[in-house]
Amino acid sequence: MYKNIRACDLKGLIGKVNIIDIRKNYLYNLGAIPSSKNVPSSFLLMYPEKYLEKDKEYYIYCSGGMESPKVCSELFNKGYNVVNVLGGYNDYVIS
Repeated sequence: MYKNIRACDLKGLIGKVNIIDIRKNYLYNLGAIPSSKNVPSSFLLMYPEKYLEKDKEYYIYCSGGMESPKVCSELFNKGYNVVNVLGGYNDYVIS
């Protein structure tokens, strides 16, 4: 099973971990967690080997925490080391 982290706890890890924003590009361009890389969920799930390495850990977030658990579950089942950011970008902004 993949791990979870609260958005407020991610703040201390920025710049030290791989963070993936799975929202659509236009949302990412409106605001994102610093140092995150934007890979919309459809691309990430279709071609995970293009964006991820199985020997690295990735913190995955969406807008409100509804989509990232599904993405993390699929990626974990494919052998990737992923951490779900609870509450997504919305919780990050208010924390």
